[in-house]
Amino acid sequence: MSNQLSAMLNAWHANRDATEWVLGTVYRTDGSAYRKAGAMMLINGHGQQFGLLSGGCLEADIIRNARKAMITGKAVMLVYDGNDEDDLSFKLGVGCGGTVYIMLQPVTAQNDLGLSDLHHALTHRESGLYFQKVGDVAGHFETGDITGHDTAQQSAHIEKRADGDWLITPIRPEPHVLVIGGGLDARPVINIAHEMGWQTTLVDPRAANARAEHFAHADTILRKIDDDLARHVFEAKVDAVILMAHSISIDGDALAVVKNTPIKHLSALGPNHRFAEVLKHAGITRSDLAFDISSPAGLDIGGQLPESIALSMLSGIHAGLFKQSAVPAVSAVPAMARAAE
Repeated sequence: MSNQLSAMLNAWHANRDATEWVLGTVYRTDGSAYRKAGAMMLINGHGQQFGLLSGGCLEADIIRNARKAMITGKAVMLVYDGNDEDDLSFKLGVGCGGTVYIMLQPVTAQNDLGLSDLHHALTHRESGLYFQKVGDVAGHFETGDITGHDTAQQSAHIEKRADGDWLITPIRPEPHVLVIGGGLDARPVINIAHEMGWQTTLVDPRAANARAEHFAHADTILRKIDDDLARHVFEAKVDAVILMAHSISIDGDALAVVKNTPIKHLSALGPNHRFAEVLKHAGITRSDLAFDISSPAGLDIGGQLPESIALSMLSGIHAGLFKQSAVPAVSAVPAMARAAE
């Protein structure tokens, strides 16, 4: 299963009354660390883990300590110091060299730490803030738009209050990508996105393309590019669109449909002059579009095969959605152009 928070919560929600559960959270890090503050995992009474708080090297010890939280009903606080030769993380050769502070909170039917509300929000693709009291068994979730918060609130942080320290973690649903075109090269796009825990919608009006047997991991397959597609983008809260139908008219029709939707990113397969033709077919100009545009799509990773191009495009979308700096696929234009022909 995916390590995304929604997948972890799905596993918990389906079996929340069948066994004991503990929520593990990184609430602070000093120096280098594999996961940062706000990272979560769930551990059940069978010793199963969902998610990661390290690269996999600390999880066995975390699971062992989770049993203490289940038995006592109290939070268990752990510190792993990669610089201390006597510390477990140093002996395991974790290698990051930083210090990781982890809190293990028992989750019960009487006190689920707000995980039911958090699960409901992510199921409905809603954002918000998750609050956890450091060192205590207290937590709750508040739904709301987090895009307007200041920079400090865009990542998990500790807020000191009269009743103690609280970890506040911004929660965003996993990205939802709309793929226009269901040819052979769209298969790895859907598969890789699924592996990352992202949601996908695939659209292709051509009967020979986007066949369900070839796209088992697509969440939704649609056949029409019309007002219903625009409605789907709004209702499913699609974040990004990839134009890869290898058809100027299909890509152009799709662009005309999504131009006024609240998507954040659009990637267009092929060279920039091809995207100019798509714009012309759609009857719009680039300045009419309020979202980020990647044309040619993706990052320059030197790939030519469909799997590499899919990785490149999804990497570009990931960088665009999570606001990380990355190198555009300038030198990849020949490969992208060949793929679009």
